Amino acid sequence: MTPDEFVNEFKELRDSVQMEYFSSNSEISRLKQLEDSGLNSEQIALVKSIVGDALTDSLYTVLLGLDGCASISKYQETYKLFSESGEELTGEIESVAWEQFHG
Repeated sequence: MTPDEFVNEFKELRDSVQMEYFSSNSEISRLKQLEDSGLNSEQIALVKSIVGDALTDSLYTVLLGLDGCASISKYQETYKLFSESGEELTGEIESVAWEQFHG
């Protein structure tokens, strides 16, 4: 696994969670709760956007934290992550994460 592939897993997780939260046929859907609370489609779209932003910020911060470029809560440390084949993933995550989440 390369740093690109590693970061892409987080991006796909973000996209999947957001899609399934707002899909009527998903086991983790929150759409019915939002509709039952009286939100209209425009308001639900706003909630979806906010959830997407929160997931982006959270997962991006975790990735930067693993790369030593940000703190994960209180502590900022550099970690060393390796793929199963022994290739180090850390050290390149920050730039890849920026491109995939904000580029």
